Amino acid sequence: YDWKQNIKNKFYGGFEMGKIILEAKNVYKSYKNGEKKLDVLSGFNLELREKEIITITGQSGCGKSTTLNILGTLDSPDIGNIIIENKQVAELNDKQLSTLRNKSIGFVFQFHHLIPELSAMENVCLPASMLGGDSNAQKAYAQELLELVGLKERMSSFPWQLSGGEQQRVALARALINKPKILLTDEVTGNLDRARSLEILDLLKRIHAERHTAVLSVTHDESLAEMYKERWHLEGGLVRQSKSV
Repeated sequence: YDWKQNIKNKFYGGFEMGKIILEAKNVYKSYKNGEKKLDVLSGFNLELREKEIITITGQSGCGKSTTLNILGTLDSPDIGNIIIENKQVAELNDKQLSTLRNKSIGFVFQFHHLIPELSAMENVCLPASMLGGDSNAQKAYAQELLELVGLKERMSSFPWQLSGGEQQRVALARALINKPKILLTDEVTGNLDRARSLEILDLLKRIHAERHTAVLSVTHDESLAEMYKERWHLEGGLVRQSKSV
């Protein structure tokens, strides 16, 4: 019985953490660079629990994006297991994997990848429309999310009419439209200035606090990572706990 973990689960961040919802077990990943083999992950292990918020730091090129893509099922490990909500990812077919990804995981990347022909509202609704359901309810929730990220007056605006920070906020709202249990962000502030970066990070912490979404972020910016309670560092294909405050 791990009493220390039990206390942490009950009082982390002022509310109780839950069960493990994302787990990487002994993950290895390598790529070929010409005739050379480049080892990116070498026995990577990680657990993310319900309502937890952590960040992974590391130098550019160390494999952070590869790690996030594997955790988010956008890429596959050479060796090892990814388990999401008690489902072994390797055992799912393409349709099952796509459904799991769309329902359980929200993604926010360094580049927002908004569709320029769609308004902010339409961009946010897009992942929900792929699952079917009540379109009016989806629009109502999209409006709620856009208000949450401070874009109440920009719902009808197109991406080219929005600033970089506003576009990233739309991307964040889009990532939340299917009420995922897991939010993965990859260098989410990489294209923003310092002030906009802090706004996005404050928003992530607010979403975590209010909606209890588990958040896993990767960044090379150590100063921004200081804002998170649980910090891990990726180096040499392995992660180690860097700091907990």
